[in-house]
Amino acid sequence: MPAAAKTTEALRGPRVRHFSVFLPNQVGALLELAKSLAEVNVHICGLDVINVADSAVLRMVVDDPERCKDVLAQKNFAATESDAIAVELPRGPEKLAAVLSVLLTAEINIEFTYSLMVRPRGKAVLLLHVEDAEFACDVLAKAGVAVLGQADISR
Repeated sequence: MPAAAKTTEALRGPRVRHFSVFLPNQVGALLELAKSLAEVNVHICGLDVINVADSAVLRMVVDDPERCKDVLAQKNFAATESDAIAVELPRGPEKLAAVLSVLLTAEINIEFTYSLMVRPRGKAVLLLHVEDAEFACDVLAKAGVAVLGQADISR
């Protein structure tokens, strides 16, 4: 990671790149996207699919965001990208409530969330898209919650 990126991450907290891809609501659309990414060795690390009328929104985190961005543009997939927070959940189902309680106490609104398929250090990872990611990173870190960066989930 370049020195400037490390400095920026230290100032605003670790983040992961999150993509929202708009797909036609038809058989094979998700497979087409997955194959397009696999062809250039980009792996989907977490995903959530939401069907709306005649289309679908695929929310995803990948291990190589820059290459993913290139593929989405080359294949004409309509997409947006944003920063999100990935938190490591210690073992045990009660830990989710603990993380959510930290956010509630700080009055941080969660816009959406989904789990990742990768497990750095063997622990579950939850992606959070929140109103104020910088504040959320600070609050979570002070509460002892491990906030992961892109390097933690990328190969």
